[in-house]
Amino acid sequence: MRTTATQTLTVLMTAVLLSGAFTACKSKKKIAAEKQPSGETEINVLCSGPEYFTDNKVFRANALGESMDQATAKKKALANARAQMASDINTQLKGVIDNYVNSREVNNVEEVVERFEGLTREVVDQKLTGVRTICEKQVTVNATGNFKTYIAIELSAQDLLAAYNERLSKDDRLKVDYDYEKFKETFDKEMEKLGK
Repeated sequence: MRTTATQTLTVLMTAVLLSGAFTACKSKKKIAAEKQPSGETEINVLCSGPEYFTDNKVFRANALGESMDQATAKKKALANARAQMASDINTQLKGVIDNYVNSREVNNVEEVVERFEGLTREVVDQKLTGVRTICEKQVTVNATGNFKTYIAIELSAQDLLAAYNERLSKDDRLKVDYDYEKFKETFDKEMEKLGK
């Protein structure tokens, strides 16, 4: 009698577990099959998506430019992408500088941070001329006749670091407080956060 009760209990538990698994699979299929909300249309943005995100090796930016003139549309897209990249780099380097200066415990923190930030602007402006286009798509909008250019650009994080190091090494006032290896370590840690 005891064996029959154990077998019955085992069969019941197996049935409960299997029904739960089937229900879970069924609900996942239901979610995947759901339609888009009424009145909304999915838009496919060219030169965009995870493969165009900044990671721990490169800074990336993408943008759109629109104009009645094809060349102007491309110039606008490139200018917008560069502006976005400059903003992203400045934000990232601000975190690197703050962490680096704090870890170095420099006595004249405010002056050092100010000098670093000034050099950041110079380096970013200089390095943005060396960006590489990784995607460019051009389309004509039929309703208006305007050209649209989608563009994505990238800049090597290590190239940026090298240019930054070169510029910092030439600044006599910062040279006293500047340790390249410590700065690089801080920079790499901040870049790793982007890769996740």
